[in-house]
Amino acid sequence: MLRSQFFLKTKKDVPKGIEVESHKLLIKGGFIEQVSSGSFCFLPLGWKVHQEIENIIRDEMNKTGGQEVYLNALIPKELWQKTGRWEKMDPPLFRTKDRHQQEFGLGPTHEEVITQIAKNYVESYKDLPFALYQIQNKFRNEMRFTGGLLRTREFIMKDLYSFHQDEKDLEKYFYKVVRAYEKIFRRCGVPAIKSEASGAGFAEKGAKTYEFQVEAGIGEDKVIFCPKCKWAANSEVSSKKEGEKCPNCKGILKQIQTIEVGHTFMLGTKYSKAFDLTFKDKDGKEKLVYMGCYGIGVGRLMATIIEKNHDEKGIIFPKEVAPFDIYLIPLFSGNETIDRKIKNLSKKIYESLKKRGVDVLFDDREDRSTGEKFADCDLIGVPKRIVISERTLEKDCIEIKGRKEKKGKLVKMAKILSTNY
Repeated sequence: MLRSQFFLKTKKDVPKGIEVESHKLLIKGGFIEQVSSGSFCFLPLGWKVHQEIENIIRDEMNKTGGQEVYLNALIPKELWQKTGRWEKMDPPLFRTKDRHQQEFGLGPTHEEVITQIAKNYVESYKDLPFALYQIQNKFRNEMRFTGGLLRTREFIMKDLYSFHQDEKDLEKYFYKVVRAYEKIFRRCGVPAIKSEASGAGFAEKGAKTYEFQVEAGIGEDKVIFCPKCKWAANSEVSSKKEGEKCPNCKGILKQIQTIEVGHTFMLGTKYSKAFDLTFKDKDGKEKLVYMGCYGIGVGRLMATIIEKNHDEKGIIFPKEVAPFDIYLIPLFSGNETIDRKIKNLSKKIYESLKKRGVDVLFDDREDRSTGEKFADCDLIGVPKRIVISERTLEKDCIEIKGRKEKKGKLVKMAKILSTNY
């Protein structure tokens, strides 16, 4: 992508009142645009990062046997009433009516819809198990909106729902998804802690539930955590306190602030009962289907990645979620002959890398200073920077610098034209 043609403007300053670092960097870097309180648009740069995260999630969900669907956001009142959540959902539903006065709730989650679909599909044990997931807009009528993408009224979430003959089969798949979540967060560059939690409002009382939490000073959750064995529990459900011994290894517990980036619920038969979702077993007996639910907020995960991966210059994206692989910068000298060589060589390298599938942002702007180009590169967090200048030309080289590295290194031109970087 040519920088001169890319829909991107970085900013030196952000509006007053923005305090969370990820929010500042997303605005300064031109990733998102705020429309109203708790409502954001993703611009091309931000959407590229969002899609990279989505692709990691899809990859790991597909490996668990999940199949992708797309469900409606306008959910009829009648479905919500089956579970009692038309009145009891917290935060309350966004509600609307059509011209026929039929009432709908905008979906903050999709248990009701997916259970109704399963009811029309499942007849016998031969139809089980299966798992369906989507990556779709969700709407939460929150009391307050803080931290940019960390708490919004509209966001995109991956929600996976699984259906099983019995609790044993549900538990087996539940832990498969837990392992998949651990892989997702590792690939995204955030060290998530698996924390015991409450399934209140979603699952049956006492059902197994985990939250995936990332330690951060700005986090709204508090987790009791054992640094020794990594056991953790949300402070709202834990009987243990900071300074006490870990129930698992007898290490000393501490309390940490965290951001929740994902959750997994063993729903049991809560929704099956509400919708009379049953199947016939091998003996022809009618039994309730067991369900699981598993969610990841994609925008919140994106913000959390930035919270854990930045410095004073800007974002340091992990390679798998970065918007581009390389930021290519030609530095002009003012000498017409030399600058023509720099320009031609930059284009040659750009085309060569593109042909090999490397995603390059080529800063071809001639009206911007070296300092501005370097600052933009650091701000938006591209993992590697390539510089072509009079100095590198003299040595038949280009300069390559990793985003985390203090100094660049010279690499022979022939190597960059024949090797992926």
